[in-house]
Amino acid sequence: MAGEYILLVCDDVPHEVVLTDSGARVMDVVQVIRRLTGLSLWHSKLLATRPPVVLLSHLPPEDATAAVSALRDAGARAEARQQPTPDFLKP
Repeated sequence: MAGEYILLVCDDVPHEVVLTDSGARVMDVVQVIRRLTGLSLWHSKLLATRPPVVLLSHLPPEDATAAVSALRDAGARAEARQQPTPDFLKP
């Protein structure tokens, strides 16, 4: 079955959370990233200082919106995007 792919059809298109700017309160954003991702403080700080970066992927739309809201409350700019279609599924 190697080389064969199965496309599952579902109601919700998976989303990803993208950090576009950390803003002025970087440490607050680092704490939110740490809470959302479960990463260490050091890894969270690396992500916060190198935008744009995808923080979370394969999320339902509601969870992605909640994560973006938490990041914006901490002073960051973030957005929820629909995940792109993989190349092997494109016509």
